[in-house]
Amino acid sequence: MTKATISLRGLTKSFGKLEVLRGIDLDLMPGEVLGLIGPSGSGKSTLIRCLNMMELPSSGTLRFKGQEVTPRFRGKGGQPGMGELRRRVGMVFQHFNLFPHLTVLDNITQGPRIVLKEPRAEAEVTAMDLLGQVGLADKARAYPSHLSGGQKQRVAIARALAMKPDVLLLDEVTSALDPELVGEVLAVIRALADSGMTMVIVTHEMGFAADIASRVVFMEQGRIAEEGSPEDILRHPKSERLQSFLSRFHA
Repeated sequence: MTKATISLRGLTKSFGKLEVLRGIDLDLMPGEVLGLIGPSGSGKSTLIRCLNMMELPSSGTLRFKGQEVTPRFRGKGGQPGMGELRRRVGMVFQHFNLFPHLTVLDNITQGPRIVLKEPRAEAEVTAMDLLGQVGLADKARAYPSHLSGGQKQRVAIARALAMKPDVLLLDEVTSALDPELVGEVLAVIRALADSGMTMVIVTHEMGFAADIASRVVFMEQGRIAEEGSPEDILRHPKSERLQSFLSRFHA
């Protein structure tokens, strides 16, 4: 059997007395596009941040390609640390998080040059190729303040891809965009899915999730309430709670 790229068992996360995640068991398979949906406060964003240990779980285990990841930054005794996990599991945020004082090209090449120790010339060749893939090769020397929201988000995706991740996490990447800019970002994500990139996507774009996801997980009160194919979860929901949630998105 194919080994899961990321495997969670009994994962919990609390902030003080507030328990946000409650015993999450989840396997992410190579090439899978997993859609995370659910109401605000259900734990979606916390879960996706736990997948590369931007948020450290309170308990439970996270395995990356079969190896349990230690919460230390550097691994020990062959056990990977969260620093390695973050290098191999990229994140794209809701609000872009580009460095405003750097050009688009420098935003993309900084990680490969500093973390992966790539020579500048090599990193720039890769960055220009990625900018071409997201339709922004002409913006390499521009600064983020000169870009639209959709362009900034496409740069953020290119920046994450420059680290050559095994998994790409996308946390509500269209929710901060004007409606007319959403399509250009979704087109880039669709192309990544078609290329076989393993992804986890937190989204409220139900039509997009139905079209692109291999599997959809519905979260409620810090737990996985239901999971299955997009057909089962989004087009033929069984529980009243899921039906009620999805009814807000149906015309």
